[in-house]
Amino acid sequence: MIVEELKVINYRNYEQMHLKFHPRLNVFIGDNAQGKTNLLEAIYLCSAGKSFRANRDQEMINMIKKQAYVQVKLKKVIGNVNIEVRLNMDRKKDVKVNQIPLIKIGELLGNLNVVLFSPEDLKLVKEGPSERRKFMDREISQISTKYYYTLSQYNKILQHRNKLLKYNRGKILDLEVWNEQLATAGAWLIFYRRNFIKKISILAKLMHRKITESAETLEIIYEANVKVKEEDEVNHIKEKILQRFKEDLNIDKQRGLTTVGPHRDDMILKINGLDVKNYGSQGQQRTAVLSLKLAELELVKSEVGEYPILLLDDVMSELDLKRQGYLINNLRNVQTFITTTMMDHIKNLNPEDRNIYTVSKGQIC
Repeated sequence: MIVEELKVINYRNYEQMHLKFHPRLNVFIGDNAQGKTNLLEAIYLCSAGKSFRANRDQEMINMIKKQAYVQVKLKKVIGNVNIEVRLNMDRKKDVKVNQIPLIKIGELLGNLNVVLFSPEDLKLVKEGPSERRKFMDREISQISTKYYYTLSQYNKILQHRNKLLKYNRGKILDLEVWNEQLATAGAWLIFYRRNFIKKISILAKLMHRKITESAETLEIIYEANVKVKEEDEVNHIKEKILQRFKEDLNIDKQRGLTTVGPHRDDMILKINGLDVKNYGSQGQQRTAVLSLKLAELELVKSEVGEYPILLLDDVMSELDLKRQGYLINNLRNVQTFITTTMMDHIKNLNPEDRNIYTVSKGQIC
C-alpha cells in the first residue's frame, strides 16, 4: 500500500498543508519542534483513529480553532482508499472511508496499516508489562477487527467485575455471570496473542540474526497470566480461566480487583537466553526493538497481502551507522516516512528513490 497524498487543515501547527509523496522514501528534515512528527501523527490518525502521543483528540486541533481536518489518499492492491478524519473541539471525531461515515472506530482498522518506530518504543524492553501488552493489542488489532472488538468487550466486563469486588469487600458475591463473560472474551485474547507471538517471534529471530551477523539469537516469549499449552483451543483456555477465578476468589475479594486474566499478560524478550530488559546493553535493547519492528512489517504483509506503511519518528539518531544502513537497505518494498534533524544516513541514496521535505514552523519547502 502507498500513501499518495496527505491533506491537513488546522492540525497542530499546520494551518493548511497538502503533500504528495514518493512511493518509497519520504524524509521530513528540520530542527526540533518544527512540526515534523505532526505529519507522521496525521498519517497514524487515519490508520488507528487516534494519536500515538496525545491522550485527547482535542490536543491535535490548532489552539485557536474549533475543528481540524486530516485526509489521506491511499493506493492499495484492492483499489484506491480515501480516509477523512474531522476532529471537533466540542464532540467526538467524524471519520469517513470513501465518503462513507463510520459508526464505530473499529471499522477504520485495516484500511491503512502502519508500523510506527519511535524512541518511545524502547519502553517495550525497558518498562513494565503494560507497554508490551499495548504492543500486542495494537498490532493484533490492525490485522484482526475481531480481536479489537473482543478486547473492548473484555475491558468493559473487567471494569464491571472490578467495581463489584471493590465496593463489596467482605460480602458474598455472585460473580458467575461476570466470570463466564470475562473468561469467554479472555480466552479469545489469549488465543490470538499466543498465535501472534508464535509468528512474530520466528520473523524477529531471523531479522536479529541478520543484523547481528548471527552473533546473537533473539527469543520472544508469550507469558500468559493463565498458563496454557500450545495445543489448547479456546474452550480449554476458557476452562482454565474459570478454574483460576475459583482458586483466586478470596485474593480478588481482599484486593478488590481481578488478579487473573490476559490484562496481566507479558511478553519476554531474550538475547542468547538472557532477559533483554535486565541484562541487555542499550545497543542490544535497540537492536531487539528494531528486529521486532522489521518483523511487524513482514507479519502484516503475510496477513493482509501487502506491506504496511512504515513511520520512523526520529529513530535514526538512536541507531549506529551499521543499523541505520541495514534499516534503509531493507525497506525497498515498503513506503517509509522518516523524521530527522540531519541528512547523514540518507545522503547516499539515489535522489530518484526519495522525496525530501524541509520543515520549519509548520511550513514545508
